[in-house]
This record gives sequence, structure tokens and C-alpha cells, in this order.
Amino acid sequence: MAYDRNEIFEKAKEVTLENNLFFIEDIIAYLPVSKPTFYDFFPIDSNELNDLKELLERNRVSLKVSMRKKWQDNPAPALQMALMKLIASPEELKKLSMQFVESENTNVNKNFDISKIYDSETQ
Repeated sequence: MAYDRNEIFEKAKEVTLENNLFFIEDIIAYLPVSKPTFYDFFPIDSNELNDLKELLERNRVSLKVSMRKKWQDNPAPALQMALMKLIASPEELKKLSMQFVESENTNVNKNFDISKIYDSETQ
């Protein structure tokens, strides 16, 4: 069956926007062509594929902004923490981290030799 390339491209744009798609695979699933045919019509560096990727990226950004707004307005601590981790500076992230430990003890012997303890225990 012969497909009209321009018709497929227009249909791809339409389903991307109507269904708020995020991935090329999703677009292909909505089209009446196989994956190889899709990529024959729209090779990796083609302007059409780049246009579709741009639409997908707009959908992603729109959703991310919407989600962050919901997280900001929601009093749930987990959502508040997730948002803070997204917007925090590296220094703030260190302070939020449960794994980051910064030693403030300046009396630590940096020339510590474990073999001295081991030797004294074996005697």
C-alpha cells in the first residue's frame, strides 16, 4: 500500500498534539505505517523528524511545568522534597542529603595507621 509522506507527517503532528505524546515510538503506534516505513519517510536527521521531536519536547516541558506547579501547591512532604531537590543549589542538596556527612572534627589524626591497632590486639 502506498502512503503519502506529507499526509503521514501531518497525521504524526496531529496525534502528537492531540494525545500529548512524549516519544517517537508513541507517534508511530498511532500511524498506519510500520516503524521501518516511518524511518524511511523521516530519516534521523530529517527536518520532519526534528519538527516531531520539537513537538514531543514541548509536550514534555509543558507537563513538567504543570507537575512542578502541582507539587508546589500540594502540602505533601514527599512532593515538597521532590520539588526542592529539583530546584536546589548544589550546596542546598548537600544539606538535604541523608548520605552526605561532613566531618567538622579537626582533631582527627590524618596519619592514622590501622596496623598499630591490629598489632596491639594480637600481642
